[in-house]
Amino acid sequence: MKEYDIIVIGAGAGTKLVTPPSKIGKRVAVFEKESPGGTCLNRGCIPSKMVIYPSELIRMAKDTEKFPVFFKEKPEADVDKIFQRVNDTVKQDSDSIPVAYEKNPNIDFYQKQVRFIDNRILSDGTETYTAKHIFIVTGTRPHIPEIPGLKDTPYWTSREALSPNSFPKSLLIVGAGFISLELGAAYAAYGCQVTGLTRTDVLRSADGDIKKELNKHLPFPIESHYQIQKVQFEDGLFVVTGITKDGQTTINKAERLLMATGIRPNTDDLGLENTKIKTSDSGYIQVNETLETTEPGIYAFGDVIGRYFFRHSANFEGEYLFEHLYGNQTNLPIQYPPMPEAVFTHPQIASVGFTEEELIQKKVPYYKGINPYSSSATGMARMSDSGFVKVLVSKETEQVLGAHIIGDEASNLIHQIILGMYLKAKLDDYLGMIYIHPAISEITRNAFRKVREEKLKG
Repeated sequence: MKEYDIIVIGAGAGTKLVTPPSKIGKRVAVFEKESPGGTCLNRGCIPSKMVIYPSELIRMAKDTEKFPVFFKEKPEADVDKIFQRVNDTVKQDSDSIPVAYEKNPNIDFYQKQVRFIDNRILSDGTETYTAKHIFIVTGTRPHIPEIPGLKDTPYWTSREALSPNSFPKSLLIVGAGFISLELGAAYAAYGCQVTGLTRTDVLRSADGDIKKELNKHLPFPIESHYQIQKVQFEDGLFVVTGITKDGQTTINKAERLLMATGIRPNTDDLGLENTKIKTSDSGYIQVNETLETTEPGIYAFGDVIGRYFFRHSANFEGEYLFEHLYGNQTNLPIQYPPMPEAVFTHPQIASVGFTEEELIQKKVPYYKGINPYSSSATGMARMSDSGFVKVLVSKETEQVLGAHIIGDEASNLIHQIILGMYLKAKLDDYLGMIYIHPAISEITRNAFRKVREEKLKG
């Protein structure tokens, strides 16, 4: 049996527990059955943004006529070259990870799958491994629902949509969450005829005002509350039959079908049944306040524990574990700061904290301030016809409970509020600082002014 100080299963966010402890003398083994870098590098955050950003340039070019600025020719994109750049860049970054590990004498990288055969023993089918600390960071994969006929068709998941063999003229997307809105918006900008189908609301967990605004400015048409009956693939086309919210049976056809219907944890092939490690009914690994599983010495973090599904949250958890176990060795439980999220669709969306609906459900008293982009100097200059900043402030503490932004640069604009929440800033702090005129951040200031107006009304 090979013994290490640390074993990491998953070379995505798990890398937070590979190189840093190796630099303080820990012997580390890292196992990865797919490409190093995890979902974020290979099939998620990074390649999707490389696809999305050029599509935003096309949208900007098409939007210039209202100023009026005109291009002599219609903007076009060499989509094949865009995706080729994505694939080449991702492969280069992924391939560089094992190379870096090979140069480190304290790291052994194994491009293979391992399973637990006992509580603290892993096997790759040939050799066995153990360690003082084992970290499970295996992430998630697409969840594919049981739809009659679907499994017999060449449907896409986000993996294929980010690396298509050829760019389709038409695309059906099932689901209306982050992946659907991001990739659908990009494909539509590149000239693909995109149609969305979802059995629930569009971006169902978002703040209600955000959903209303998004539905007014969808980057592609989405049929909500749609029940799919069956999927077929005939003569090179997907044929999706379903029932609309009005009870009408309809048929949608397209060259490609993207299933963006949620995720499931990668825990079913880890041999957890041979351990004391417990999972939820959905398969997510249960951990305590220090991210330790029900088997002492074995930890889990990232998507696989089902708390947050962002690379930035997984990075935070990995950094906590390094400090907890090898740095300051504090026994303090993990304490998450305000956890932000963004949807890089068009219009862009960013959120942090509670939605208004959650505050109402929890019966938390709050003030609300909403300011549209158009009600600002920058909005006027940009001729903004959509978008707003919404802030929810506690009536008791006057600290921000939640913030929700839809519009240009939302993912950047929200960081000012994230910092304020982290520092427990109050309403007067946001109103007392000086904002550059006429920067886009004045929209945030105006939202807090709306809160002050509501407060003064009593």
